[in-house]
Amino acid sequence: MRRLTSFLILVLALTGVVPAAAQLPAAVDGEPLPSLAPMLERTIPGVVNIATRSRVVEPVSPLFDDPFFRHFFDVPERQRERERQGLGSGVIVDAEAGTILTNAHVIARADSILVTLYDGRQYEAEVVGTDPATDVAVIRIEAEDLHALPLTDSDALKVGDFVVAIGNPFGLGQTVTSGIVSALGRSGIGGAGFEDFIQTDASINPGNSGGALVNLRGELVGINTAILARGGGNIGIGFAIPSNMASQIQEHLLAEGRVERGALGVGIQDLTPALAQAFELDITRGAVITRVDPGSAAARAGLQAGDVVLRVDGQPVRSAGDLRNRLGLLRAGSEVALDILRDGRERSITARLDRPEERRVEGAAIHPRLEGVRLSETTGRAGRLRVAVVAVEPQSAGARVGLRPGDVLLAINRQPIERLADLPQQLSARQALEIQLRRGNQTLYLTLR
Repeated sequence: MRRLTSFLILVLALTGVVPAAAQLPAAVDGEPLPSLAPMLERTIPGVVNIATRSRVVEPVSPLFDDPFFRHFFDVPERQRERERQGLGSGVIVDAEAGTILTNAHVIARADSILVTLYDGRQYEAEVVGTDPATDVAVIRIEAEDLHALPLTDSDALKVGDFVVAIGNPFGLGQTVTSGIVSALGRSGIGGAGFEDFIQTDASINPGNSGGALVNLRGELVGINTAILARGGGNIGIGFAIPSNMASQIQEHLLAEGRVERGALGVGIQDLTPALAQAFELDITRGAVITRVDPGSAAARAGLQAGDVVLRVDGQPVRSAGDLRNRLGLLRAGSEVALDILRDGRERSITARLDRPEERRVEGAAIHPRLEGVRLSETTGRAGRLRVAVVAVEPQSAGARVGLRPGDVLLAINRQPIERLADLPQQLSARQALEIQLRRGNQTLYLTLR
């Protein structure tokens, strides 16, 4: 019996009847199997690979990065210059002008940007403008026969819609992954600024940043920008900037090279169930105004603390982050219509956004070791003020101690820092300076002596 069984298995294998190694047929009952290939043939040429080069100055040894080590052993500062390379992706959005959308962090501090097209052609790109607050950048190349991807309304996306991510993961070249929209309106992912991410389980890996997230019609719905992962690999949680947000920022950058946002002059927070109960409200979504700055656009329009913002220009407001995002896309001088709830009654108010006040301080005014560092008072999440590093001059004392743009100061010499007025003034070079700061999701300490 065992010999008969073995004989039958051998015969089936030789005749090709065994299904284990069989491939999918091209058609079933005369109907072709569904495939993304036709859409991708039209779409992939619109996605480019981006390679950047930059020169960075760093200590010869990590020990030389410690001011205490240098002071104690009386060691002079020694530095070396090395080249840093980066990889990312971009999306052609205007074929005639050679305009490409990508992430601001992909080209940040790059000395040269090399764009490689799908057909292998390579071009040096120029930077049109960047907006780190939304992580959107626009670059341009001079080339012919480009293929641009059409943009579509990302507000029409729904959880469960199929999407495809196209990019250059790990420098492998054009790669396609597919998935669905897992969630919408994600925020608090990791950086400061304006966040309204599309979450997807389509694989997004390092190098995909700046690439395209498209629907099944090949229309651009988002710019891939981040992953949530342990160890730097994909675990099925990726994020993309909605095409509507990227498109509006692109308009700012093409017109002015930067984004000059208008300021309403309020502090805000989410409308929580507890607040809704305290205010005796039947709604559970919106943004509560917690502070109105004197003389601001909000004060002139008649907004008050305790008002609940329901809609902006007719679009529903889900949360404080949602309100920040919508206002953050408007230029200074723009008029905005706000539908609010006050004392149980809905009201409509129109405000004209102000030009944001420049409130900055040079680091050298605080401590000599902070020379070359520029600090600014900004409004963070939930409308809270904070002091952040907005610029660090290369090879400056501030750069050598390790400060970076985007760092948020939490305390100096154990004194909490929330406003510029909280900063100490003219500390002596002999006086130690202990800085507690937040960088992304990490809390760091720097001691300057």
